[in-house]
Amino acid sequence: MMVRVDHAVTSGTFSLDGQTFDVDNNVWVVGDDRECVVIDAPHSVPGILQVVGDRTVTAIVLTHAHDDHVRVAPELARRTGAPMFLHPLEEPLWRLTHPDVPMPRALSDGEQIGALRVIHTPGHSPGAVCLYAAELGAVFTGDTLFQGGPGATGRSYSDRDTIEASIRDRLLTLPPETVVHTGHGDDTTIGAENGVARS
Repeated sequence: MMVRVDHAVTSGTFSLDGQTFDVDNNVWVVGDDRECVVIDAPHSVPGILQVVGDRTVTAIVLTHAHDDHVRVAPELARRTGAPMFLHPLEEPLWRLTHPDVPMPRALSDGEQIGALRVIHTPGHSPGAVCLYAAELGAVFTGDTLFQGGPGATGRSYSDRDTIEASIRDRLLTLPPETVVHTGHGDDTTIGAENGVARS
C-alpha cells in the first residue's frame, strides 16, 4: 500500500526562558490507508486525529521536546494507544512541560520507524532529530532546518555552531531534490537550502 504524507497546521503557544509566543505548528502524518506515524504533537489532539482519520497510529515521533511540539503527546498517546518516541537528551526539556509523565521511548540515530529513518541533528536542542523518508524523497526537520536556514538557537539548551554542523553534515548531504517538511512554515528542498538552484 502506498505511503503518503498528510498535513495540518495547529495554533497555540511556545514558552521557554520566561517568554511566551503565539505559534503555528505543522503536524505531519506519514503512512498508508491503514497505519500511520504522527510527527510531533503540538497543540490540538482533535486537529491531529482529523488528519489521522480511521487509521491506526503506530508511533508518535517527537522531533524535540519544546512545549509546542510535545504538549498534547501524552493525551494523543492515551487516545490512540501508540507509543511516544523522543531522543533521551531531550529529557530536561520534556520535564519542563511534562514533569510527571515518564520519558517516551528512546530514539537513536539511524533507527527506522515505519518509513522514517532517525537522523540526530543537535543544535536547536540537544536531542533534536530529523526524520528521513527515502521512498518519499522527503525529510521532516522539526525546528532544525527551515526555508531560509537553521532553526533558532538563542534559548536554553541550544547552540548555533552545533546546529550549523548538524545541517551541513547530516542534512545537506541528502539528495538535493529532497523535500524539507518543517516544523513551522513552508516546505523547501535540500538543494535550495544548499544554495543549489532548483532543477
